[in-house]
Amino acid sequence: MRALTYDGPYRVKVRNKPEPRIEHPQDGIVRVTAAAICGSDLHLLHGLVPDTRIGFTFGHEFTGVVEELGPGAQGVQKGDRVMLPFQIFCGGCYYCTRGLTSCCESTNPATDAATGIYGYSHTMGGYDGGQAEYVRVPFIGVDAEKIPADVEDLDALPMTDAFATGYQAAEMAGIEEGETVLVLGCGPVGLFSMWSAWVMGAGRVIAVDHVDYRLEFARKWLGVETLNFKDADLVTAVKGMTDDRGADATIEAVGCEAAGSPVHRALGVYMKLEAGSPQALNFAIHATKKGGTISMIGGYGPPYNAVDIGTFMNKAQRINTGQASVKRYMPRLLEHVQAGRIRPQQVFTHRLPLDRAPEGYHTFAQKRDGCIKVALLPNGSATLH
Repeated sequence: MRALTYDGPYRVKVRNKPEPRIEHPQDGIVRVTAAAICGSDLHLLHGLVPDTRIGFTFGHEFTGVVEELGPGAQGVQKGDRVMLPFQIFCGGCYYCTRGLTSCCESTNPATDAATGIYGYSHTMGGYDGGQAEYVRVPFIGVDAEKIPADVEDLDALPMTDAFATGYQAAEMAGIEEGETVLVLGCGPVGLFSMWSAWVMGAGRVIAVDHVDYRLEFARKWLGVETLNFKDADLVTAVKGMTDDRGADATIEAVGCEAAGSPVHRALGVYMKLEAGSPQALNFAIHATKKGGTISMIGGYGPPYNAVDIGTFMNKAQRINTGQASVKRYMPRLLEHVQAGRIRPQQVFTHRLPLDRAPEGYHTFAQKRDGCIKVALLPNGSATLH
């Protein structure tokens, strides 16, 4: 089959690889109809995630059709259209039975740091991802969510990560009716966080980025106020908009490659002396009111960042964080899509065949050509529902 492969930092290529096979009775094989490039994939591309091995296939956001099932797989049938949460989970462990599928004990037992994730290095279990023609899906009967006939593949695709993650981010912000919500980052997760904040009752949403076309996209699509932190001191500007207090809640949707501090970016992103740049989280601490809530959904790796924990403590703030437990949100997100409240596929400014995936990565990473998010189509648009 054709699949994207990692050749080392900043280098990926589409090559022929052996097709996946059933390895466990509850496995399934899915023919991929659409996959996406996520901002978190850029952390892999840039060499920021430990134990990312040469030849590994990325891709934790994908939809497809069930092609083969192991003898113990139940709940889906061959030919079903499905979307897969980016985590791999068993459904029966201590955490899964409590709805915390992002903390599954069974699919990545070598570490306490995370569950198994498709296409996200051997640190996250070593499972090849969905930027390929076919993918092995462990626990398919538990993990897969069937796509209703009236929902298109590209509307389902963001539910596997970006939409669900943005929705959880807004939920973790604990938004009260009429509150001001600050969202750091106008990438896909930030955008879906903004939409979700409106749905959950925000009275005002302020979006922050340093790329003008991303800010413009947020204004046009979601009707938010915007700030470019290159043009003004972010903390001063936000306080000036909020009676000198700061936002009621802030969603940090940037993570470990945050701009804004040359020192932290050099130490964390280029020299690897920190676990990425903590600048977005520090912005959140200073721009959120005393007693406010910070929802930290941006991706970070262990072990340490230079976070301003003293200011956080003295401002009596709260941080809610964690990988999104995607499966629990999928039914609700489907309701929103089927009701016509949102077309998630609008984030896909670029749609490319799989063989052009390296081009898509570099366009996305370098923020060129108005790129918000890239969809990869393994067999061309004819495969889309």
